[in-house]
Amino acid sequence: MTDQPQKIVALVDGSIYSASVCENAAWISQRTDAPVELIHVLGRRDAPGKRDLSGAIALGARSALLEELADLDAQRAKLISHRGRAILEDARAILDTAGINEITTRLRQGDVVETISDVEKDARVIMVGKRGEAADFAKGHLGSNLERIIRASTKPVFVAARAFKPIEKVLVAYDGGASAMKAVDHISRSPLFQGLDIHVVTVGTATAEAKKGLEDAKAQLKAAGLEAETSVIPGQPEIALAKMVDETGFDMLVMGAYGHSRIRTLIIGSTTTAMIRSCKVPVVLLR
Repeated sequence: MTDQPQKIVALVDGSIYSASVCENAAWISQRTDAPVELIHVLGRRDAPGKRDLSGAIALGARSALLEELADLDAQRAKLISHRGRAILEDARAILDTAGINEITTRLRQGDVVETISDVEKDARVIMVGKRGEAADFAKGHLGSNLERIIRASTKPVFVAARAFKPIEKVLVAYDGGASAMKAVDHISRSPLFQGLDIHVVTVGTATAEAKKGLEDAKAQLKAAGLEAETSVIPGQPEIALAKMVDETGFDMLVMGAYGHSRIRTLIIGSTTTAMIRSCKVPVVLLR
């Protein structure tokens, strides 16, 4: 999602969100001509167990049991690896169907944040599902690694919603902070947003400073050939933005991960969860 021909890094985990991640990755690739790299991470908890399960076993049985446990451990590791490759194959098939030609797959083992650190240098965007495979849907629980990824990544993080929908209307949350200005700059430079309906909004009071910030943002976008509407809406960001997305039919929310107003809390603690959970559309975060 920059001018450089960098790859789209899409994390797939076998959850129902993985299909949406792939479909959104295909949509971005079609608009930017960027290659897609699909990554499945085998977490450390998926690694073969290293516990000594033999206990205080009589010498006659100990060797046989240890050998059997080792065989089971090897079988489990093999099955987990096969499953990971199957997930990647299914993900690749979605991109193939969408006509994406440049696709690579990678099976990694370890921590997902460490993986992001290793691959994001060549990435234009990191894509992840709103909820992971282990999420507790009854409690509205978001993916356990989502906030860690957002905090750690230096690239835009695209949080896919449950169902893919072609994106036509984009809402940009703007508070005048450094990351909000970076979001506007990012939009102005990326071919992804050309031709889309863009609305830049500030949540709070319509002060002269707020109006001036929106005028500057609109001018920067116009200079890049993007027409944008602007507005100031009252309320608290996490409530007002989610309501606007829902009632006005926006297809994506773009926002800076840090700012100098209450929007900065969107990336800290429970408000992050509330915002991403309440929006039924993809959320793109930049910091």
